[in-house]
Amino acid sequence: MSLPAPSTQFSTANPHALATILEASETRSIIASRDIFDIAGIKLWARDRPVSGALQRKLLDRQLRNPLESCLMAEDGVTPKTLVDATERLLAEDGPLAALLRPQGARLVHEAARLPLHAVAQLLLTAGQASRPGSFDHAIQAMAVAGALMIAHGGSVADQRLAMLAGLLHDLGEMYIDPRHGEADADRTLDFKSYQQLVVHPHVGQLLLSQLTDYPKALARAVAEHHERLDGSGYPHALEREAVSPLGRLLAVTEAALGTLRAPGTRLAHASVALRVVPGEFDLGWVGAIAEAARAQPPLRAQADAVEVGQRQARLEAALQSTQRSVDALTTSAEAPALKAAFALADHLLARLRTGCVASGLWGRAGLSAQDAPEVEAIEHELNFRLRTIVRATMLRAGELPLDDAQRLALFCISLKSAAS
Repeated sequence: MSLPAPSTQFSTANPHALATILEASETRSIIASRDIFDIAGIKLWARDRPVSGALQRKLLDRQLRNPLESCLMAEDGVTPKTLVDATERLLAEDGPLAALLRPQGARLVHEAARLPLHAVAQLLLTAGQASRPGSFDHAIQAMAVAGALMIAHGGSVADQRLAMLAGLLHDLGEMYIDPRHGEADADRTLDFKSYQQLVVHPHVGQLLLSQLTDYPKALARAVAEHHERLDGSGYPHALEREAVSPLGRLLAVTEAALGTLRAPGTRLAHASVALRVVPGEFDLGWVGAIAEAARAQPPLRAQADAVEVGQRQARLEAALQSTQRSVDALTTSAEAPALKAAFALADHLLARLRTGCVASGLWGRAGLSAQDAPEVEAIEHELNFRLRTIVRATMLRAGELPLDDAQRLALFCISLKSAAS
C-alpha cells in the first residue's frame, strides 16, 4: 500500500503539529531551546523566546536548518512525576482496565517514575496533554496496559520500561495529521477518505522517534507496527507473522484492546473476544493476560434475550455466507491485478472471520442458551465492526482504480456494509 505523504521529513514545520504546540503554549511555557534558522541561514526566532502565533507566520512555507521539534522546549511540561500521578489516577478508577492493571500497580508506578523522556517526546506529550487531553489519557492507558502485559509475561525491568515507553509514545504521529481524522473515532466512525489520512500516523511516529530522538530502534519499529496484524490485514504496511516484531505485537494487542474499550458500556471481556475472534490475527502470548483478567470479572450480561440474540446471529451468518459467495465470484472474475488483489484480501478476511466464529463453539448453534447469549452478543458486536474494517482494508489494498473497476469495488463494499447491522 502506498502511503499518503504529509510533511514527515521535518524540514518544514508540520501545520497540525505546530497548531497543537501553539495551542498548548497558551497554558504552558514553550520556548525556543536554540535559535531557529531557515535553510538559507536567516534567523527566524531567537533562543529562549516563547513561541507564539508570530512564529507560525514566520515558518510558513520555510525550510528549516534543523527540525522545529528539536528547537523547542516545554519548560513546565510532562515529567516522570506527571506519568506517576496519571498512572495512580488510572489505577484508582473502577473501570474495565482495573482487573488487568491493579495486580501490577506497584510495579507500573515504580517504572513510570523512571521512564526516560527525550526532549522531543516531552515537548509533544506536553502539547498533547494541554490541547488534546483525550490523546494523553490514551497514551497513559497504553503505557500502563503494555507495561502490565510485559510484567505478566515475565519481562525484565528493561523490557518493562521499553514496553511502557512504547505505549506512551505510540500515537505521537497522530499529532501530524488533521485532528478531524483522529484515532479516537477511527475504527467506528471515520469514512474511507478520512481513514486514508489516519493510516499514515504509525509511519510518522516511527520517523519522529528514529530521526529526532535517541530511543532504541526497536521502539521506533514497534510504533510503526502498532496497527499491524499477523494475518496481513493491518496497516500501514500489511505486515505478516514474523515481519512484526515482538514489541510491535505487544503494542498491537494493547491498541486493539483499548480501541474496543472506547465504546460505551464495554468490559474487558469484550476486548478479550475482539482479540480472539479472528485466529492468527494477534499474538496469543500477549492476549492471555487480558483473557485471564477478563475471566476474573463478573460474567457479561446480554442486552437482549437469548431468542433475539439467536435470531440476529442467524441473520448475520446468512449475510456472511452470501457475501462470501459474492466475493468468491468477484475474485475469480476480476482481471485488473489491483482489483483482484483487493477482492482476494476481502475473501481471505471474510473466511478467517467466519472460521473464528465457528471456532468459538457458539456461533451457528441452534437453540442458544441464556448462559451463552452474552458472549454470542459480544461476538456479533465485533463481527459488525470487523465487516466495516474489511471494507476499508479492501479499498486501501485496491488503491486508485479505473472507473469501471472502482464501481465494481464500490458495489461490493456497499453489500458488505449492508451485512453489518
